[in-house]
Amino acid sequence: MKFLDLAKVHLKSGAGGNGCVSFRRAAHEEYGGPDGGNGGQGGDVWAEAVDGLNTLIDFRYQQHFFAQNGRPGMGKQRSGKDGEDVVLRVPVGTEILEEDEETVIADLTEVGQRVLLAAGGNGGFGNLHFKSSTNQAPRRANSGQPIVERTVWLRLKLIADAGLLGLPNAGKSTFLAATSNARPKIADYPFTTLHPNLGVVGVDNAEFVIADIPGLIAGAHEGKGIGDRFLGHVERCAVLLHLIDGTSDDVVADYHTIINELEQYGGELAHKPRVTALNKIDALDEVEQAEKHNALEQASGGKVLQISGVAREGLTEVLRAVRSQIITRDKAEAEPEDTGWRP
Repeated sequence: MKFLDLAKVHLKSGAGGNGCVSFRRAAHEEYGGPDGGNGGQGGDVWAEAVDGLNTLIDFRYQQHFFAQNGRPGMGKQRSGKDGEDVVLRVPVGTEILEEDEETVIADLTEVGQRVLLAAGGNGGFGNLHFKSSTNQAPRRANSGQPIVERTVWLRLKLIADAGLLGLPNAGKSTFLAATSNARPKIADYPFTTLHPNLGVVGVDNAEFVIADIPGLIAGAHEGKGIGDRFLGHVERCAVLLHLIDGTSDDVVADYHTIINELEQYGGELAHKPRVTALNKIDALDEVEQAEKHNALEQASGGKVLQISGVAREGLTEVLRAVRSQIITRDKAEAEPEDTGWRP
């Protein structure tokens, strides 16, 4: 199945049915009186987050969603049938944006969450509704309310606990394959990863989800390379795992390239907790490994782990470091918010 994380859709709710003007006709009844029914309710357009989807590919082939109109009222006090609703089934993690692609309408982060995107029109009242002691034979009815028509964008941001970052060929896909049951494409040329991959990782009898996105290059925020369009998939992560290719000529420059792209992207991404790891240490001798490791620790101002996805060295330690940040996030979210009020 192809991966699609952005889709434009056109929505139209159902119009309400018109009310009916009708008078009862029966033998041996001189004054029948009004009996016009109300029009039916127009159908709504909803979006619902469902389990089992991880792409918006369905919306590439269908971009128009029209709910059913309500049926008009009829005589003998019969109300019109309500129009059927339309439900857009989207993956968990889908943001719904206005046509400007900036204003967020809703963010569906849990299975079963629903949001009303276009309300159906109310049905019009029939003339029976207007009968009163002073108006025994009303000859008017209301028209149903018109449709609501709008265009929205669907943007998918995958739900993952940790995200992998790095330059192309930093070994992110190899790391994901070595630590999870995911099978991303692995090759010795850049940009083998063309869309995000998710893998379930286990360490110390605990599991979490890690996302591998296509590699960034200098100037990605300006649209170079694949660009930064996939960075949105790691915005929800508790921690970012930054892998640096140990075989690179300048590991410090590689480190600063990714950090700069995070800062240029904006938002809270640059301030998320990070675990930094020097990868591919199996291809380095002890002297070169020590030099690059020390240089990275000075540049990052923190601890740098040393791993090899191919040789499966140091993987447990880095997973524990990532898991520790996830636990910290979960504890912070579980604590009640302090409003400052005291009894």
